Amino acid sequence: MSKFLFAALLAPGFLASAQDDNRQPPPNKALSSLGLIASPQDATTPATPATPATPATASAAPAAPAAAKDPSLADLVIKPAADNPMMFDQAELTVKPGQKVKLTLDNPIQPNVQGLPHNWVLVKPGKEAVVGNAALAMAADPKAMQKHYIPASADGGVHPDILAHTTLANPGSKAEAEFTAPAEAGDYPFICTFPGHFLLMKGTLHVK
Repeated sequence: MSKFLFAALLAPGFLASAQDDNRQPPPNKALSSLGLIASPQDATTPATPATPATPATASAAPAAPAAAKDPSLADLVIKPAADNPMMFDQAELTVKPGQKVKLTLDNPIQPNVQGLPHNWVLVKPGKEAVVGNAALAMAADPKAMQKHYIPASADGGVHPDILAHTTLANPGSKAEAEFTAPAEAGDYPFICTFPGHFLLMKGTLHVK
């Protein structure tokens, strides 16, 4: 009888112990906080997607307005001819009497063509040969290139038959002349005064 009572007393504790063995131990909070063990809440809560970064937009600076051209200015450009660098590409230019003129002599490097220095010289009517020969005589002057083959007058100034001129433009460069066109209408010759050029490299500025 006593053995039966002893067994009855032990039975509930035995059953409780067996049930405790079947339960999983609670998670270690310390390890979970370090991220070594995932907590049950972490396993069930979905990750929040990252918000995409908003691309930066660059504001374009307003373009500067182009400088307005002076309508009263005659802006001329002349070059050596592509098929013959001993001639100008334009034999005739036209301006108004007394008009402001800006002439650009462009001497580009051309393929398969030997480049030469050139200038542009405006002379009085009928004086192209006088000025051309005076420039030709400068070939004996060691400083002729520094003087751009612009003939001088007896007092050392510019030859009196020259009305306007550029400096020499070497191949691949430009030279400019700014002047006021003659007040009297007419045809005014222009030439290149580099030695030997004026016979072919010439043209006419019409003032009308």
